[in-house]
Amino acid sequence: MTNSTDTSVLPAFLQRCQQIATSETLSPEQKRHFLALEAENALPYPNLPPEARQALDENVICDMFEGHAPYKPRYVLPDYVKFLSQGSEYLELEPAQDFDDALNMLCILYHHVPSVTSMPVFLGHLDSLLLPYVGILTENELYIRIKRFWRYLDRTLPDAFMHANIGPSDNLLTRLILRVDAELKQVAPNLTFIYDPQITPESLLLQAANNICECSKPHIANGPVHDNIFTKGGYGIVSCYNSLPLAGGGNTLVRINLKLVALRSESSQDFFTRQLPYYCRQQINIIYARTDFLYNQSHFFEQSFLVKEGLIDPQRFVPMFGIYALAEAVNILQEKDGLTGVYGESEQANQLGYRISEQLAEFVAQTPV
Repeated sequence: MTNSTDTSVLPAFLQRCQQIATSETLSPEQKRHFLALEAENALPYPNLPPEARQALDENVICDMFEGHAPYKPRYVLPDYVKFLSQGSEYLELEPAQDFDDALNMLCILYHHVPSVTSMPVFLGHLDSLLLPYVGILTENELYIRIKRFWRYLDRTLPDAFMHANIGPSDNLLTRLILRVDAELKQVAPNLTFIYDPQITPESLLLQAANNICECSKPHIANGPVHDNIFTKGGYGIVSCYNSLPLAGGGNTLVRINLKLVALRSESSQDFFTRQLPYYCRQQINIIYARTDFLYNQSHFFEQSFLVKEGLIDPQRFVPMFGIYALAEAVNILQEKDGLTGVYGESEQANQLGYRISEQLAEFVAQTPV
């Protein structure tokens, strides 16, 4: 009689599911997540041209293991200010009246914000978001509440992709969030401080720098640069420090492995004129296929209460065109051109890296999606 946990007689798909279900290290919640991903990946992949399919199969292009049926955006950045001010019909919540209301409402909404990790990647610009609800609370009363909130986030949403933003203005909540983060030294939530030399006092920047020494956070973002790309304050820093539109987000992330593109090239000239443009086109084909499924087949943007209540706008989502292995690609191309300099040590090699980045940037700018 075959043991029910013996996976050797099961098809590959069921073997993977059985291994997840019987894992000694995964929690029940993690098992549920990975079992759901196995089910999703048992579905057909969105229809791709043969060349794009081959590039994906050969790992020259990586879809970040988002799943075969993109039924939710990769990253979602709700308008939390609007949520607190109007409440939610779907969640049967009235507008926030005080600080406790605001924290409680955020805790509720976070569990309804999808992402590739199944946990929210953006918690909002927490200092400016919560400041209108401080009321008559003292500094110590606020400190106790923020510390309790910080622990809640780490214990229920333990994911370093999850980002809170603070700054550039100086206020009591900004200082208290930094104080709590330095004391607790938690991995989650991750924290980004938006710095603006015209607004941020040096004493606040110094506190942020001291925090980095204590807990490796916050990360520092250049506010004026981001304000020029987006409307002022119309963005959030999320996940691996990606800047994305507020009330929108990122549809999907697809990346080119530049090392493998370089290995397929005869020389740097072949890389720039033939191989890199070819794989850029295949990457766009994959992005198109995934976003087409998300927008036109998954019904996410038709059904989500986040859209119906104006917390996200389908037109404020952007696909993300990624690359990796630039240094390895430069070194391979240097060798194929008969040159000895390596990335990071040779000015010639570094200029080759800049040239690759410039060509990619130009391609993205000229390729609307």
